[in-house]
Amino acid sequence: MHADDTLRPSGPWTALRGPVARSGPPRTARPRPAAGRGGGAGRGGPGGPGPGRGSLLGGLRQLHRRAKRAWDRPLTAYYLVMGGSLLITVLGLVMVYSASQIKALQNGLPPTYFFRKQLLAAAIGAVMLLLAARMPVRLLRVFAYPALAGSLFLLCLVQVPGIGETINGNTNWISLGGPFQLQPSEFAKLALVLWGADLLARKQSKKLLTQWKHLLVPLVPVTFVLLGLIMLGGDMGTTVVLTTVLLGLLWVAGAPTRLFAGVFGVTAVLAVLFIKTSANRMSRLACIGATDPGNHDQCWQAVHGIYALANGGWFGAGLGASVEKWGELPEPHTDFIFAITGEELGLAGTLSVLALFAALGYAGIRVAGRTEDPFVRYAAGGVTTWITAQAVVNIGAVLGLLPIAGVPLPLFSYGGSALLPTMFAIGLLIAFARDEPGARAALAMRQPGVRWKTMRRRVKKRPSGER
Repeated sequence: MHADDTLRPSGPWTALRGPVARSGPPRTARPRPAAGRGGGAGRGGPGGPGPGRGSLLGGLRQLHRRAKRAWDRPLTAYYLVMGGSLLITVLGLVMVYSASQIKALQNGLPPTYFFRKQLLAAAIGAVMLLLAARMPVRLLRVFAYPALAGSLFLLCLVQVPGIGETINGNTNWISLGGPFQLQPSEFAKLALVLWGADLLARKQSKKLLTQWKHLLVPLVPVTFVLLGLIMLGGDMGTTVVLTTVLLGLLWVAGAPTRLFAGVFGVTAVLAVLFIKTSANRMSRLACIGATDPGNHDQCWQAVHGIYALANGGWFGAGLGASVEKWGELPEPHTDFIFAITGEELGLAGTLSVLALFAALGYAGIRVAGRTEDPFVRYAAGGVTTWITAQAVVNIGAVLGLLPIAGVPLPLFSYGGSALLPTMFAIGLLIAFARDEPGARAALAMRQPGVRWKTMRRRVKKRPSGER
């Protein structure tokens, strides 16, 4: 044992007592090699990266760490849902105003006719969003069954002669008097999400989801009833979206691959059957990737949607400067509003819209993955599947990658029947994101009163002589 070892304290107290004096001659620091000299190991040496490359890689790593830290914060999903949905809705209002003026004038209406109706729907939807964001989960689960029953009743009412209205070949509307119509199939999406989430959550609490019959019944039969009633009106696009919601619920519930593939196979066979038995749907399928209107101009809408995107270029022709909306492109403010956006705002505008929907989808997946409440997980997964699938179907049709399905772009296209249930669903995502682990505490700390009180307590606890 060295003589100094008897005087040197050991154990956990060493770190608390600070450095210990050492007897003997002082140690000299070993000289470090200068960076970049010898061996090529330093920055700028023969074998290492240049100074510009090294600083660039360091900056990218630091940026990646900051981005990862920002994504992992408890309020990330909350702000993404709120900010993304708000930006999509506001930009949608601007584009509805721009895209619908010529259509309104052609129908002998004021140029702001469609914009004022959409603004009214957005105001009502904002109230519904705030209501959903404040509604407790228990009340939502109670509301699920009346919502499903009401949707089934309205879908049956649409098929009654004299009550249901036919628009663009689809009988899926109910007149509310004056210029207002109601499309019950849009509210059926919300009803299916809430009811399906409550059903699966109840069965999970009883540990019944491990049995395939409890996983499928009654979720799949009830969904097929909804699909059948919607298909009676000829709305294939909404049927596709509802089918994706069903598949999304089964996926989040952990359905086995063979069971999931079986449900997907049955729906695919039914879809092919419905398409083969309709000349209109077959013509839409033939227009995928078309660059010419074809015989009898059957691909007119699809081709002019591509023309609008091509006219926009990188940064667009300018807001309000679209050419295709002057009677060339049908439905410029509803199904093909994304094409007018590309023409007026260019590739930059369309990529911004895609980025907002991607952020909204990421936030929904994050909420569904972090929650411990089964109902919240299924509801968040269903809402995210609904919005992202409908956006993909709409944008894919405009780009010529999918057949024209006649579904609006969520929160963006004109149509109050589509906007109201979608904003209510966004309110659900906001409520679920606010209940993420740590989110409520972070929101409470952001209140000015809490910060001020915390600072006052700290001031009172300071010693009188401390500066």
